[in-house]
Amino acid sequence: MRILLLGGSGQVGFELKRSLATLGNIVSPRRTELDLSDAGAVSAYVNDLGPGLIVNAAAYTAVDKAESEPELAHRLNAALPEQLAHYASAQGIPLVHYSSDYVYPGNGDEARQEASPTGPLSVYGASKLAGDEAIQESGCLHLSFRTSWVYSARGHNFMKTMLRLGREREALKIVDDQIGAPTPARLIAQITAVAVPELLNSQLGSGLYHLAPRGETSWHGFATEIFRQAAERGEALSVDLARVEGIPTAEYPTPAERPLNSRLSVEKLEEALGIKMPDWRSQLALTLEEHLDR
Repeated sequence: MRILLLGGSGQVGFELKRSLATLGNIVSPRRTELDLSDAGAVSAYVNDLGPGLIVNAAAYTAVDKAESEPELAHRLNAALPEQLAHYASAQGIPLVHYSSDYVYPGNGDEARQEASPTGPLSVYGASKLAGDEAIQESGCLHLSFRTSWVYSARGHNFMKTMLRLGREREALKIVDDQIGAPTPARLIAQITAVAVPELLNSQLGSGLYHLAPRGETSWHGFATEIFRQAAERGEALSVDLARVEGIPTAEYPTPAERPLNSRLSVEKLEEALGIKMPDWRSQLALTLEEHLDR
């Protein structure tokens, strides 16, 4: 099977290249080979390739910048998935897509179910929701995975930023009233590799699933756990955990509003695949090991 993987240079895409390798021949064009903002170029590329599966890990992820670039965010997060979904529907092939906790309004303290009301607070969140809805409306066979707080051993992400700051500074202030589950790109790719064969064999229903580790924390809690585990691994840090201060979101204003509640229920995914999602701390340990020991 020929697999078209878009966004292969990103955190999730990089991991997908490894996890999906046993399922078929992966074709993942670089940005210099395919401009995803060009609908005509995408159409020509996909038609010429004739894939048997499309995995869309491409996205506009600059949450704050999206406020001033709404058209580009919409193209990559909404129009591109819609275009891919229409192709998949016409050809009778499956589409795998990745979405975000930012489609939800962020109120309350209960974990969101897949059917929970949406209500994005930002241009980014609205564009991701539009993409989700377009895929569903296309009628194509699909898996849409909504995840949260993605990080990995490579690329730019919160874990690596905290490690850098932890080496440079003795004290930090970090938001403590946004709650969610940090999700490593590796776990997203692993679950995808389990789910796709089940979808192809009609053992897994087409549709939307939440994909995140078990447990919850704040950005402040995530940061302190990063520092604690890194120190246990012998990493030389300047930061004093007693001086890592938690602050409310209101004290750290950003162009785009963030949801305070990013909790995602993963029970639907666990039941569908017959699995138990691991705790976020154990996944952090694996990601730190990969990053610090290489």
